[in-house]
Amino acid sequence: MNIPDYQSIMLPLLCFACDEKEHSLREAIDVLAEKFALSKQERKELLPSGRQPTFDNRVGWARTYLKKAGLLQITRRGYFQISQRGLQVIQSNPKKVDVNFLSQFPEFVEFKYAKQQLPEDRDELESNGESTPEEALEIAIKRINENLISELLQVIKTYSPAFFEKLVIDLLVKMGYG
Repeated sequence: MNIPDYQSIMLPLLCFACDEKEHSLREAIDVLAEKFALSKQERKELLPSGRQPTFDNRVGWARTYLKKAGLLQITRRGYFQISQRGLQVIQSNPKKVDVNFLSQFPEFVEFKYAKQQLPEDRDELESNGESTPEEALEIAIKRINENLISELLQVIKTYSPAFFEKLVIDLLVKMGYG
């Protein structure tokens, strides 16, 4: 059997979490690998970068997409559980959960299509004829930085205060203040 794509993993991952308990990503990867009857060789197959197993990466992306749609919630680092919305989806007995299915949720649409706002800015810059390429580049960088800041803050807020304290200390040390 081939390694399933991340969209094929979404529904089984959601079903796995429907017991309403907190689960680790590692536990989900192991259970889903059994469900998909992956061989040891398939489980060890790495991404082209050679840094992570392909199946682990795809389960991670499935979890991310389900989280962005509000079907799963992150409880702490490396752990998640099903949300009320996720339970409602499971109770509706969907045949398939994929990107098209998740597009019914506004939070997912905002996440998925936020990247497309940048070209609108570019068109706006080109249409006024007054912006230089440097200005257009600065606006694009600003938009990317804003998105990165927003995503980082969302992730950091899910962790404990102790994690945040360690993060600040590590950052200060890396900046040469320690």
